[in-house]
Amino acid sequence: MAHYNCLNCPGYCCSYPVIALNKRDVERLAKHFTLKYETAKRRFTREGHGHKYLMRRKGDKIYGRICQFFDTKERRCTIYKARPAACRDYPGHGRCGYYDFLMHERRCQNDPTFAAITNHKD
Repeated sequence: MAHYNCLNCPGYCCSYPVIALNKRDVERLAKHFTLKYETAKRRFTREGHGHKYLMRRKGDKIYGRICQFFDTKERRCTIYKARPAACRDYPGHGRCGYYDFLMHERRCQNDPTFAAITNHKD
């Protein structure tokens, strides 16, 4: 069970260099944008690292590069209902890296309110 609220995160997982996609993910994006599969694949994906992955864009003030579907002002996903399986499953059975970082900083600084990003709180 998660002990963190993703709505308080500045999009840590959306900054990952590779957000893997499967065929169903591309189909979901195509349907969301009313595109043909091949058009969505060409427009939104790249191939490498052994699979298809989402393209990223530059210019994010926090991470530098981030998912092309991430609203950098609101710090939210713009395709939440059509998001890829990797995003739906995150963090899986593991731990959220941002949450772990935040908790570590709070302990080290002895500051239970430390938020890392000034407009976000846990």
